[in-house]
Amino acid sequence: MPLSYEPLPSNDSVQDITQLQTTASQKSNQSRTSRNLLFIILGFLVTASVFYKAGQWSVSPLSSTKEASSVPTEGVHEIENSTDDKNTSTNTTVDETMPGKYSVGYFVNWGIYGRKFPPSSIPVQDLTHILYAFANINPSSGEVSLSDLWADQDIHYPGDSWNDVGSNLYGNFKAIYLLKKANRHLKLLLSIGGWTYSPSFHPVVVSPPLRAKFVESAVKLLEDYGLDGLDVDYEYPQNNAQAQGYVDLLRELREALDRHAMDKGAGYRFLLTIAAPCGPDNYQKLHIREMDQYIDFWNMMAYDFAGSWDQVANHQANLHPSPTTALSVSQCISYYISSGVAPPKLIIGMPLYGRSFLQTQGPGTPFNGIGQGSWEAGVYDYRALPLPGSHLMQDDKAKASWGYDYEKQEMISYDSEDVGRWKGEWIKKMGLGGSMFWELSGDKGGPERKEMEGGHGKDPRPGRSLVKVVKDAMGGIEKGQQNWLRYERSRFDNLRNGMQ
Repeated sequence: MPLSYEPLPSNDSVQDITQLQTTASQKSNQSRTSRNLLFIILGFLVTASVFYKAGQWSVSPLSSTKEASSVPTEGVHEIENSTDDKNTSTNTTVDETMPGKYSVGYFVNWGIYGRKFPPSSIPVQDLTHILYAFANINPSSGEVSLSDLWADQDIHYPGDSWNDVGSNLYGNFKAIYLLKKANRHLKLLLSIGGWTYSPSFHPVVVSPPLRAKFVESAVKLLEDYGLDGLDVDYEYPQNNAQAQGYVDLLRELREALDRHAMDKGAGYRFLLTIAAPCGPDNYQKLHIREMDQYIDFWNMMAYDFAGSWDQVANHQANLHPSPTTALSVSQCISYYISSGVAPPKLIIGMPLYGRSFLQTQGPGTPFNGIGQGSWEAGVYDYRALPLPGSHLMQDDKAKASWGYDYEKQEMISYDSEDVGRWKGEWIKKMGLGGSMFWELSGDKGGPERKEMEGGHGKDPRPGRSLVKVVKDAMGGIEKGQQNWLRYERSRFDNLRNGMQ
C-alpha cells in the first residue's frame, strides 16, 4: 500500500475515517483527468529523491527494518529524526474571551521527592482543576485519610515560618491554597483511591455504614484542607453489587456536599467527579446513566490501551481505531454518550508518559520485554521523549504517535505535540468538556529541576508543554467560575484565617 506523506485533516469525528478515504479517492480521480499521469509519477519520484538525499525529511515505515513487518503501513510515516532538536510545532493564538474548556491535571504527592515537582511547578495558567492524588481508604472502617502527611500538610516551603503560633497547615495543601488565591479560576479536588488503593473500595461501597463513614470523613477533609471538591478514582467495580454500591456512594457524596455548602451558607457547588474507565470490560459494568446525575464531570482514563500485560506492542492512547487495535478514545466516548452522558461532561484523559516495548517491529507485532523507564520499568516521562537515537513515527488515521529506535528495536507509545493538537481540536469539534492529564510532573516546560537526577529516561528533551498544546487547540480554558477560599471550620488556624 502507498504511504501517506501528508497528515490527514485533524478535526475529524468518530466516523470521519471512511469519509476521508472516500474524499481522497475522489480527489485522486479528478487529478488524473486533468494531468498527465506520467508527469505526476516522474515529478513525484524526482522530488522525493531530492528531499530524501538532502536529509530534509525521511519517510520510513517500520517495515523498512531488516525484518519486514506485516502491519499495514498506510497513513504511517516518520515525521522527525531524533537528532534534530528543532521545535516544529506552531503556537496557536487563543481568544481568551471565548467560552473555554476544562483543563484538569493530576498532581501526585510523591512528585515532590525524586521528581522534584513541588506545587510551585504546577502550570496554573494552563489548568482549571487540580486533582490531588491520592487519599487512601480504610476497608474496615470506610474512613478516607491522607496518604502522606509530611508532603500533604507538614513540609515547609520557601516563605513558610517555623515560628507560627497555633495549629497551622503547611505542605502541598497550603502551597496550592496560595495558588488558588492568586488564580481564582483554579480549583482543587482530592482524588480518593487510584490503582493501588482501589481494592479497598470493594467492601466499602456495598456497606451502608462504611459508605457513611467514607462520606463523613471525605467532607471533613474537604473543609480541613481547603478543597473545591472530591474526585473518586475507583478502579473498578467487579460485579453488579459493587456497581450499584458505587451509584449509592456517589449519591450520598453529592447530598453531603450540598448539605455542607448549605450549612456553611456558602452558596457554592462543591464538585464531585470520578476517574472513569475506557476499557469495555470495565465501563460495561458501570450504571452510567444512574451515576451521571450525581457527577459534575467524568475524567476519562483514555490511555493504557496497551502495555506490558499484552502479547503485542500497540498504541496506548490512539484517538481512532487502527488496523492493529480496536480500542480507541473515540470508541469509548461514543459509548458514554450513547449511555446518556452529555458531551460537555466528558473530559478526555491524556498520558504525560509513554509505554515501552522491546524487540518489536512496531504496532501490532510481538515484543519481548520493556525498557528501563524513567521511574518505573516500561514507562517514560513525556518530558524525556523521544529518547535520543529514536525516530518519531505517526499514524495519521488512528491519530497516534510513537518513538522507535531501529537499533534497539524499542517502540515507545506516547502522544506527540501533533497528537495533542489533534485531540484538542477533536474535543472542540465534538463539544466535549475538556482535557485531563496524568500526571503533571511528566510534562515538558516549567522550571528547571536542577536537583533531580539525570540519565537515561530522565534527561529532558526539547518541546512544548503538552498541557498547553492541548489547551490552545481546544480554544483556551474556562476562567469565569471562581474557586472557594473560606474554610471557617477547618482544624487549621491559618486556613480558617485565609492564610493572612
